[in-house]
Amino acid sequence: MKTLKYIFRLSLVFFFFINCTEDNNDLSFIDNVAAPSNVSALFQITQDNTGLVTITPNAESAVSYNITLGDGSEVINVKQGSSGTHVYAEGSYTAKIEAVGITGLTTEVSKDIVVSFKAPENLEVTIENDAALTKQVNVTVTADFAMFYEVYFGEAGNDEPVLGNIGETVSYTYQEVGTYTIRIVAKGGAIETTEYSQEFLVTAILQPITNATTPPRRDAADVISIYSDAYTSISGVNFFPNWGQATTYTQIDVEENNIIQYGDLNYEGVDFGTTIDASAMEYLHIDVWTADLASLEIFPISSGTGEKSVVKNLVADEWVSFDIPLSDFTSQGLSMDDLFQFKFVSPTGTGTIFLDNIYFYKPSSIPTEPIVKAPTPTAPQANVISIFSNAYTNVALSEVNPNWGQSTTLSSVNIESNTTWLYENLNYTGLVTDYGNPTDLTGKTFVHFDYFTPDATTLGLKLVNTSYADGNALKEDIEFVSSLSLGTWVSVDIPLSDFSTDISGITQIIFESSTAKVYIDNLYFYTNGDGSAPTVAAPTPTFSASSVVSIFSDAYTNVALSEVNPNWGQTTTLTTTNIGGNNIWSYQSLNYTGIVTSYDNPTNLSGLKYVHFDYFTPDATTLGLKLVNTAYADGNALKEDIEYVTSIIKGTWVSVDIPLANYSTDISAISQFVFESSGANVYIDNFYFHN
Repeated sequence: MKTLKYIFRLSLVFFFFINCTEDNNDLSFIDNVAAPSNVSALFQITQDNTGLVTITPNAESAVSYNITLGDGSEVINVKQGSSGTHVYAEGSYTAKIEAVGITGLTTEVSKDIVVSFKAPENLEVTIENDAALTKQVNVTVTADFAMFYEVYFGEAGNDEPVLGNIGETVSYTYQEVGTYTIRIVAKGGAIETTEYSQEFLVTAILQPITNATTPPRRDAADVISIYSDAYTSISGVNFFPNWGQATTYTQIDVEENNIIQYGDLNYEGVDFGTTIDASAMEYLHIDVWTADLASLEIFPISSGTGEKSVVKNLVADEWVSFDIPLSDFTSQGLSMDDLFQFKFVSPTGTGTIFLDNIYFYKPSSIPTEPIVKAPTPTAPQANVISIFSNAYTNVALSEVNPNWGQSTTLSSVNIESNTTWLYENLNYTGLVTDYGNPTDLTGKTFVHFDYFTPDATTLGLKLVNTSYADGNALKEDIEFVSSLSLGTWVSVDIPLSDFSTDISGITQIIFESSTAKVYIDNLYFYTNGDGSAPTVAAPTPTFSASSVVSIFSDAYTNVALSEVNPNWGQTTTLTTTNIGGNNIWSYQSLNYTGIVTSYDNPTNLSGLKYVHFDYFTPDATTLGLKLVNTAYADGNALKEDIEYVTSIIKGTWVSVDIPLANYSTDISAISQFVFESSGANVYIDNFYFHN
């Protein structure tokens, strides 16, 4: 949607944005130069029945333009910032604009133009209050023989029209709600115009229709949540205790997220139902939305030192996030180890607020950047088509993170002499191989990449074959990582059969995420034999031995094991096989199997964050790992807990990293590890615990 404002004197301005239809370039990513993008054009047609058109093109990274007029006339050459003119006869034309970059790379766009000297007819107008933006009105106009329209929105002090193309939508935001006279003037190349006016009631949106920013994932030890769907909040909280307030309380749902609404707010309390110790935390976070309050007074309340407050300014009609240092309260004498209530006060004694994500926190203990490189791939080059990896010869890329309107920024970082892509604010990003010579992935069975992220909540990979039209399932498909692990390298292998895309001509590869920080390495496509048994070793771990407690891996010194696959009544048989000098456990008919370190000297995993193992299976439908502390009695949650692999991938090595925080087991004295599966054949390697 575009909002365009022009004052007309001698001519009528026709503005339109044009989508790119062809990119001609073969420059590599290293050169870091792309073809012109975001091509637009400004057409000015005089209203004197002459057909005189002034064309002013514009684009990013362009130095000149070649304009094909569409009526057989010679091409016009225009420099950046200049205009060209041409006189059209009445009729329909297709104009083409070729933007030329400094290196000669070009991008061509086209636009159909109708030149008519008839007055506009069959005028149709749609006027609507915007569903998402308060006091914004959207207008759409269609008409025969019209090319443009002006909208006079009727607000006092603003006489300038807003201009739009016929068939497109223009928008305007009023200062106040109320009824206004909206006047539309439709114009073409003729002197005559066609007008329409309507009385329209402008309304305000009085509650949020979108959610506040989703809080980042945090370890349980780093947050105390009072109210948030993003975390496990303390139980027993009363959000509407009877303190004699005039305030009303309800809870609303926005896109499956719960939000507190306090109406007619004079003051409102929140009773935790218990005393919490927030002394180890550093900040109080609160998200607030309001349509009518300028500020809010926020009081944490201590059972020993009473209540202290801060006042925070609000912004109407949008979510405002506050991260308040707890020192703002402790400096006033408030103790943080005995908090039991909140109080919220309206300085005006009335108004409505919406609250979400109320929690105490300290900076996350999840690592924010990798200190070791991603695991080293083991697939042979002959089986691989590599997009980005130091381990292989990569295909040529014509565009990396091209400007498609994303928030994403990209840089290359060096980790242990290994080049790695760092995407920040990643909502989406594109990789373009070659539109003229697409990449044929026929015969490959998996796509692999390694990621590291401290904060992503989603991560997906899309494969695009641009030879198909939009809406065709063969054009594009996206697969998301089923369960993200934070703060560690994670290897992802997705069967290409999961994608509906026609993989015989891939031109674009797209990562999508939650505006997160994501490191990517070893993006490649490969095949792995018939998938019945591994033919290569699992990826080689890169963690320092000092940060690892290893159970089974040739990469590390392993702890002593007193029993492996002991006779506990299982169907499982175990052998050790060797691939390329690397030992691998081969479990056949695996329903369950035990691994015992030492009952007398249990393994202390305190301070470690993840358990890692690599598996290969041709037939498993489930695979879980149980951690057991035999010092506890049966039935005690601290004794044992099992975590299952979210989605089983068959026929290739798959790396699993499970946060130890997911287990209820007391990990300070682990004596047993138990793998459980579906009576399947499962190969296991690189079973260790790490940070």
